Amino acid sequence: MTITAKLELLRNEMRNASVDALIIPANDPHQSEYVAPCWQTRQYFSGFTGSAGLLVVLADYAALWTDSRYFLQAEMELKDSGIVLHRQQVQHAPEHIAWLGEILAEQSVIGVEATLFSIQQIALMQASFKRKNISIQNVEGISSKAWPNRPSLPSSMVYAHDVQFTGKSRIQKINLVREKMQQLDAANYFIAALDEIAWLLNIRAWDIDYTPVALCYCLITLDRVELFIEDYKIPAALKSELEEANIFCHDYKEVSPRLNNLSQSDTIYVDKASLSWYLFTFIRSKIIEGTSLIMPIMAIKNKTEIGHFRSVMIKDGLALTHFFKWLEQRVASKPILESDVAEKLTGFRAAQADYVGDSFASIVGYKSNGAIVHYRAQEATAAAIQNEGMLLIDSGGQYLNGTTDITRMCYFGIPSEEEKKHYTLVLKGNIALQTAHFPKGTTGVQLDVLARMNLWNQGLNYGHGTGHGVGFFLRVHEPPQGFAESTTTTRGSTALKEGTVSSNEPGFYKTGAYGIRIENLMLCQQSTLHPDFLCFEVLTLFPIETKLIDKNLLSAKEIDWLNNYHEKVYASLSPFLEEPAKTWLFSKCQAM
Repeated sequence: MTITAKLELLRNEMRNASVDALIIPANDPHQSEYVAPCWQTRQYFSGFTGSAGLLVVLADYAALWTDSRYFLQAEMELKDSGIVLHRQQVQHAPEHIAWLGEILAEQSVIGVEATLFSIQQIALMQASFKRKNISIQNVEGISSKAWPNRPSLPSSMVYAHDVQFTGKSRIQKINLVREKMQQLDAANYFIAALDEIAWLLNIRAWDIDYTPVALCYCLITLDRVELFIEDYKIPAALKSELEEANIFCHDYKEVSPRLNNLSQSDTIYVDKASLSWYLFTFIRSKIIEGTSLIMPIMAIKNKTEIGHFRSVMIKDGLALTHFFKWLEQRVASKPILESDVAEKLTGFRAAQADYVGDSFASIVGYKSNGAIVHYRAQEATAAAIQNEGMLLIDSGGQYLNGTTDITRMCYFGIPSEEEKKHYTLVLKGNIALQTAHFPKGTTGVQLDVLARMNLWNQGLNYGHGTGHGVGFFLRVHEPPQGFAESTTTTRGSTALKEGTVSSNEPGFYKTGAYGIRIENLMLCQQSTLHPDFLCFEVLTLFPIETKLIDKNLLSAKEIDWLNNYHEKVYASLSPFLEEPAKTWLFSKCQAM
């Protein structure tokens, strides 16, 4: 069925529901970044496959909002669909709200599926539309009526994540949360975010690609925990283990009546950014709205998790060493499709102990495809990588003992002076952020400029954030901290804290030619300069391509940092390698 035909079915349902506009987000009822097929509603009705973006459908117009990471991808995927691309000026900003407020007539009705919108999002829209008396109506189920053969809920089995990896038992974590609840006089705490529940209860599953979580909800009281999940997904042994910790399972669909049956005299704490408008309407207790109580605890990795992060980087570095050595040999003999490269990379990671899956779909962008920031090669349209030109590979793995995310460049042949200049400017930004010492309380938006300043001095920039938090065998994009140009999201507004793990990934993209990005993961730690300062330890262990560097653009300190980093990479990985892989790695770690 064409996108045009799908939209016509949807518009018929909109007329039946008497709504003038329908907003379709990319998330699920848990506000997840990646979603199961049954909730890929925006993708189904638009054809746009990017992880960030929102569709607005009107009677005679359809618009898709996304940010600069996806502009080129959206242009290609929306072609001939009749859907107009609206380019977001600020990443993650709800710019569609102001647009709707301008074009809709007074007393118009906007339809939303209430399970897919948080109470925070609804409150923002209600405040924005008030001046024109535009109302928001729940049209739950409207997309299913226009979506024949919609996929069913995912059904992966849940398993325990052992305390040897997590460093804290589920009881210890629950007690930490209860301490915060008592400080807020909250008798109950409701959790909708899937990664927070997985972290809290030390459980994992694969209900969503790349993110080891199970579809569930969680209610914490002062003496018990209730987990709402499909019963068959919890093995009997794990269920007994949970019950020993006073954690009791109920059916996934029982969550709304359970919330409705809570005592009206009780208090319940909710995260306004993850609780859906749908579930909010069932709560009769006194609601305390706030931000997640779990997220700040989860973001600061404990000593066990940090130790595992360091170990997993060796595993990942070994996999990458074997992969890139193989890739160079293969491309030298004959071309290979981008999609085959991504599959081969997964195979090398899978050979490592404790590997469970990829942390996101690998980005393998050859030449101009590298300029599509979140490009994903499809077999039918993938470019053939030849023995000349630039290749960007952004990939990561999910291991029982950590999550990885790394971007590296390689170049086949001799790079141009322009390519070397742009690559070196990106590298200088990466090093500037990596080597920063900064006062405690410094936020991501304050540090972001360090990664951009060398590009800015040449009139250049990149349209995505500089970095994101990383979970421990959980979400590869974990809130709250990171590095961003604005405070629209928590990445820009959150102060960096000791124990957090974040990515450092500045880039540059020349449309139609090539893309450049260099990414390492970093641990925030105490600075040696002053007790009130912090700095970063680089965690990622793999060589940075030196063929693309213009040494004349690097300072002596930058060269020293790069040489020291390569010494560390070789010292960390070489003991686990045999020839000829060890020789290949040695050649990539040579001092400049």
